[in-house]
Amino acid sequence: MLTDVRHTDLPAPDALARELSARLDGFQSIGWTASTGSTNADLLARARASGGSWLLGTHLQQAGRGRAGRPWQNRSGAALMFSCAFPVRMPANRLPALSPLAGLAACEALRSLAGGAAGLGVKWPNDVQWHDAKLAGVLVESARDPAVPGGYIVVIGMGVNLRDADTLSRALDRAVADWTCVVEQAGCAPVSAADIVCAAATAWRDAVRDLEAHGFAPFRARFHAVDALAGRAVNVVDQGAVLFSGTANGLDEQGRLLVQTGGGLTPVSVGEISIRPAAGLPESRA
Repeated sequence: MLTDVRHTDLPAPDALARELSARLDGFQSIGWTASTGSTNADLLARARASGGSWLLGTHLQQAGRGRAGRPWQNRSGAALMFSCAFPVRMPANRLPALSPLAGLAACEALRSLAGGAAGLGVKWPNDVQWHDAKLAGVLVESARDPAVPGGYIVVIGMGVNLRDADTLSRALDRAVADWTCVVEQAGCAPVSAADIVCAAATAWRDAVRDLEAHGFAPFRARFHAVDALAGRAVNVVDQGAVLFSGTANGLDEQGRLLVQTGGGLTPVSVGEISIRPAAGLPESRA
């Protein structure tokens, strides 16, 4: 096992790439760099040129971004940042479900490493939280697969905070968690950087295959088990304006959040808006 990620710097990029290559199958190429602009952007460019399954990680992202184009703050060794590209064949209207699917799979993978810690949950569509504090951000993008007519390349990227939660919480003025918090508060065994990457990459690969074959409906119960918004009062917000308020009530068969309002259940589409608790509750901002 590589170095415990609680206390020391990450392994050298080439060493981490070698271990991942030895432990993971199903990828045409696995790489890790000291620094890059964005692992998602790098894999999207590669996918548009040649297609295929790829994994790329970095110690430092200089142009990383999260949901709604927000910059991803990081320093070398403080976060684990990596992306996976998968070729898929599915109807275009199924692609939006990949966003909550990726968050679900990442959360399940991290829970498996944390001894099943129930404090790990997903704030729809795909922020992984530790007791309402953001632990990891997930970004899903897609492009046409040049090798397969009607096919797509899906790129799933994640940044997991390994340390610096207190500093980030002060800088961003919102609750941020890191893996050190999880290990210390959940009392679980420490893991290596490679353990986290392998767990997430394998979970994403399997989930994408299942979505191709069966759609999102079979994932609804699994998402409910990690749903950080279930039963909570929420505001539906678009560009800073509250569109409506209600109670989060799970996901539909397309992966959309269902909000119970006075007029009934209203579906909220991935990529259109953000969710935050309604007035009177502690705010959780992504």
